[in-house]
Amino acid sequence: MSTVQLVDTNNKAHIKQFVEFYYDLYKDCPQWVPPLYIDAYLPLNRKKHPFFEHSEADFFLALRNGKVMGRICVGENKLFNQYHKTKKAQFYFFDCVDDLEVARDLFNAAFDWARQRGLDSVIGPKGLSPFDGYGVLIEGYGHRQMMTMMNYNYPYYQKLIEALGFEKEVDFVSCYLPSDAFKIPERVERIARRVMERGKLSVKNFKSKKELVSWAQRIGETYNRTFINNWEYYPFTQGDIDYAVQNVFMVADHRLIKLIMHGDDIVGFLFAFPDVSAALQRAKGRLFPFGIFDLLIEMKRTTTVSGNGMGVLPEFQGTGGNALLYYEMGKTMLDFKQFKFVEMTQVAETTHQMRADLKNLNGVEYKNHRVYRKAI
Repeated sequence: MSTVQLVDTNNKAHIKQFVEFYYDLYKDCPQWVPPLYIDAYLPLNRKKHPFFEHSEADFFLALRNGKVMGRICVGENKLFNQYHKTKKAQFYFFDCVDDLEVARDLFNAAFDWARQRGLDSVIGPKGLSPFDGYGVLIEGYGHRQMMTMMNYNYPYYQKLIEALGFEKEVDFVSCYLPSDAFKIPERVERIARRVMERGKLSVKNFKSKKELVSWAQRIGETYNRTFINNWEYYPFTQGDIDYAVQNVFMVADHRLIKLIMHGDDIVGFLFAFPDVSAALQRAKGRLFPFGIFDLLIEMKRTTTVSGNGMGVLPEFQGTGGNALLYYEMGKTMLDFKQFKFVEMTQVAETTHQMRADLKNLNGVEYKNHRVYRKAI
């Protein structure tokens, strides 16, 4: 029998228990990439994480004989519910030992939390930030996690969640593209060149990290508008955009970020990041004293790049913007003289055109993350 404890986010010992359990559970897993401790602690900081500016969440631990056996976070994204006119709760940070009783106790606490607030269903895993990875890994356990842009979990998670009555909401598939198999179809290249010749759309390249950061506000606004038809969409707050600048753009290589422009307006984007998973594994959550230098070195020697953001505003789809993006992806990643492999990370199954396009580019689907739902 386990007991469930509400985490007091003003209590350092409670917070440490919540965070450290995750590291202990996966410390011997070779595919797991540990997040930096500074990032792992941030979601429990109600004063600094932007989610708490507009929404609410709580954190729970399951204990047996004083030992932590599992954890979960449950929250309501009020902006999401207001926009979609729904009453959904969401869960994240679900981690536990392979014990159905522990999982049931954790989720019962989450269900009670949601019912007390008049919510009628629970979906997840879905994080407190729009830049958190989605879903439970259900295929591709033998492959290393792509940095912290996605989740990694043991195979038994799927069994536990489905045993509790959860059903599929949506899948996010990741594609693997070896550079020697990556081919830009002649038709795509022809359309891209025609678009650029006509001058209606152009590509924005960045000369420095400083220039990239100066564009971050506009990029964040366009990113949000691009996915307005996706199931996870909600209107970003300024805090969400600031979070992206601090946690995404500051570690980006400006040469791998491309924008599609229509005059002075951003209408599309391509975000790619050098895969520093190996350095993160060596750092074991700590940047200092040597982790930060190892990360910088890994950025220059890794042979894999992650495409973790790609899109065109709905009103510019079908005007050559998609072709221009794929053309730039080929030029950027394969002419970079460093990368041998490309991973397109977590492409929603609802983005039918992009999924089809990636297959046309010889992409191989090799990881699948599933978001679940349950009526309560």
